[in-house]
Amino acid sequence: MDAAPSLLILWHSRTGAAAAMARAAAEGAGPAARLVRAEAADPPLLLEGQGYIFCCPENLGTTSGVMKEMFDRCYYPLLGRIAGRPYATLIAAGSDGTGAERQIDRIVTGWRLRRVAPGLIANLAAQTPEEIAAPKQVPQRVLAECRDLGAALAEGLRLGIF
Repeated sequence: MDAAPSLLILWHSRTGAAAAMARAAAEGAGPAARLVRAEAADPPLLLEGQGYIFCCPENLGTTSGVMKEMFDRCYYPLLGRIAGRPYATLIAAGSDGTGAERQIDRIVTGWRLRRVAPGLIANLAAQTPEEIAAPKQVPQRVLAECRDLGAALAEGLRLGIF
């Protein structure tokens, strides 16, 4: 029996929100998922993935530094090697989230990845310094959407749709 296609869920989190979203996506994807902290990701690992979910907080209007650093390390070694693979994004935000989503979209355009689902942005309404730094609780309805996204990508890979 062939191994299930690998859905890499690459994530970074400071306050727990993005971590919870990434875990929920992995739960939805089941055995096809591989949950990988952004700081542990490298080009050989990304080559093993058949599809990707990038999950991080939006910090100061862009992706978190750790997620950006993962792209910096992996970008050039993967050029021309993962074109056409599917991806989606999960963003934990205090008010907007679209800056982080746009930044990831711009980066993976060079890899020629294919967005296969709308971005999922969890607006957690953290506005004060204390709220921003505090551990976060992601609403159950958002976690359910993350599980659904993970399940959809895993199933699309399994069926060869992506």
